[in-house]
Amino acid sequence: MDIAYIPSPSSGVIHLGPLPLRGYAFCIILGVFVAVWYGNRRWIARGGKAGTVADISVWAVPFGLVGGRLYHVITDYQLYFSDGKNWVDAFKIWEGGLGIWGAIAFGAVGAWIGCRRRGIPLPAYADAIAPAIVLAQAIGRWGNWFNQELYGKATDVPWALEISDGANRDSGLYHPTFLYESLWCVGVALLVVWADRRFKLGHGRAFALYVAAYCVGRAWIEYMRVDEAHHVLGLRLNVWTAIIVFVLAVAYIVVSARIRPGREEIVEPDRELLGKDAKDTKAEDGDVATAGAKDDAPGADADAEDATDATDAAAAKKV
Repeated sequence: MDIAYIPSPSSGVIHLGPLPLRGYAFCIILGVFVAVWYGNRRWIARGGKAGTVADISVWAVPFGLVGGRLYHVITDYQLYFSDGKNWVDAFKIWEGGLGIWGAIAFGAVGAWIGCRRRGIPLPAYADAIAPAIVLAQAIGRWGNWFNQELYGKATDVPWALEISDGANRDSGLYHPTFLYESLWCVGVALLVVWADRRFKLGHGRAFALYVAAYCVGRAWIEYMRVDEAHHVLGLRLNVWTAIIVFVLAVAYIVVSARIRPGREEIVEPDRELLGKDAKDTKAEDGDVATAGAKDDAPGADADAEDATDATDAAAAKKV
């Protein structure tokens, strides 16, 4: 007899008054709000301006959602394009299916566009929001709980997850891998915050630390899952992805620390001051040009003096 377990919700829909909202979508939205709020605080602490994170997220979030969905659809194409499947389901993002690898990659492209428009170095921005991103992941993982998906192997531990009968799943008690990853993400956020304060990480190294630490946890959690997935050399595709990304992140930390040690002193230029400096520069250029014009005509003063002398001589003759 099982005396303790984590129950799954009977429905994946949350009703906000008359408005129905799927639990998966609610977790994603809540994660985005938390990421923007906390990322804004860290950005201000780094010397940036309030509201910048929200402005850049207008680019990063849509890119991230598209990238996350593309990665999921491409790596699990059989769920949408095999016999008996409806390809239209590939667009039903609210039913679950976001690949974090694609979300981060495409989200970085969106963030780069937003940073470029404001004259902000992307590595500094990435360092500031890294803990905020992984906290958003921790919250977003609870969307899998609402959908009763991505659980692990059967178990009888007290914190086992209860799964009910449904499409492509059997009732029973399983490892709550969504919970494991959520807790791991919180731990990664704490690690990055501590390391950033202790070592003053800069030039993208805090973000790379987040990526490396997340990959470590994702690899063993992915290994526990029992949902259908593509395998390469006996390992799930996402395990290989985690290994490769981990190696790249660690290599970046090492190389970056040697090439660009320290941390950025200025992370967000002041637009008003930049505009004033530009005007002052133009004014100085104008003064220099005027002075140069005078210098280019050295005989002008002599001609004026000669004209004055001639006038004086004519006046003397008349007298």
